Amino acid sequence: MALRAHTVTSAPTFHSRQFQRPTFPPATTLRFRNSSSTRANSLTAEQVSFTEEENSLVEALIGIQGRGRSASPQQLNEVESAVKVLEALQGVPEPTSSSLIEGRWQLMFTTRPGTASPIQRTFVGVDFFSVFQEVYLQTKDQRVSNIVKFSDAIGELKVEAEASIKDGKRILFRFDKAAFSFKFLPFKVPYPVPFRLLGDEAKGWLDTTYLSQSGNLRISRGNKGTTFVLQKKAEPRQRLLSIISTGTGVKEAIEEFISLNQNIGESELQEGEWQMVWSSQEETDSWLENAANGLMGTQIVKGNEQIKFVVDAFLGLKFSISGTLVKSGSRTYDVTMDDAAIIGGGFGYPLEELGSKFELELLYSDDKIRISRGYNKILFVHIRTDGLKQK
Repeated sequence: MALRAHTVTSAPTFHSRQFQRPTFPPATTLRFRNSSSTRANSLTAEQVSFTEEENSLVEALIGIQGRGRSASPQQLNEVESAVKVLEALQGVPEPTSSSLIEGRWQLMFTTRPGTASPIQRTFVGVDFFSVFQEVYLQTKDQRVSNIVKFSDAIGELKVEAEASIKDGKRILFRFDKAAFSFKFLPFKVPYPVPFRLLGDEAKGWLDTTYLSQSGNLRISRGNKGTTFVLQKKAEPRQRLLSIISTGTGVKEAIEEFISLNQNIGESELQEGEWQMVWSSQEETDSWLENAANGLMGTQIVKGNEQIKFVVDAFLGLKFSISGTLVKSGSRTYDVTMDDAAIIGGGFGYPLEELGSKFELELLYSDDKIRISRGYNKILFVHIRTDGLKQK
């Protein structure tokens, strides 16, 4: 493999070769179904409905990793704008008095100021864990609990607080107990925080600034300046990404998702930046071969004819390989990757003998998530990271 240094002012650009430019109709609208099946990783159940304004927030949340920790400024702006629209609508009046606020809520997104609680700093930004909040106000023993579920096999951490209603929006609480419940132990392990000795530090309040009429979506703001977005029921793409984060039953979940949301007719490979979040790869090639075959990093699609894989290497270096797309079927493209280089410090080092050819088949695609079969028939799941939508 020959290496030859040459000066560049930016990363390698796409080829300007001429190809027949295909046109495609839009993909099928996603059917929203919930995940309350008895099977832990099932995506089927009753339909989940959102208003247009609620759906804008759900769309903004899809693809954000770490419940906001890894969100780009553009993604944060989209979420903040959607939150403000819903807060202006107000939703259910006096939500603390409504039965719709009762029950278990899954945390989908949160801002993370430096004053956030230790449990938030430690667990909330890890997608492998599920985070819930239980609210029970219409009982004699009013409680609010934060729960971190590590996995079905391991167990959970539950931090509980005694609660009271101050007004139609605000809940007052005081943390009073917490414990780990491990599946492999017959007893609970106390969480090592002396709440009684913390005084006012164990106290707080939580305002519900929006509660949907369906009782499925809630926005809350806490006394430490944190904004929370919670749902009782996740829509299928959220559920699929949650399963991917656990690494268990992913292939089965993908197959079920595709069967529920099949695109009709032709599918379009949409422009934009797409981050790979999962692949079915089992055999590992060299790092360079994996990068050249799109088995890591970011995929950039431009103009339905040009494609680039970009992978952060080390010491500020990036691997980049560009190629071309040729439409070969209603859902397939012939991909040729043949312009590879290591980029760093304004210089590019061509990797002239590195390249690959494969067929890319689209199995599902919308503005936020894409499922495809690519190199060596490997399944891929990508999420969109540039926040742009097709016109």
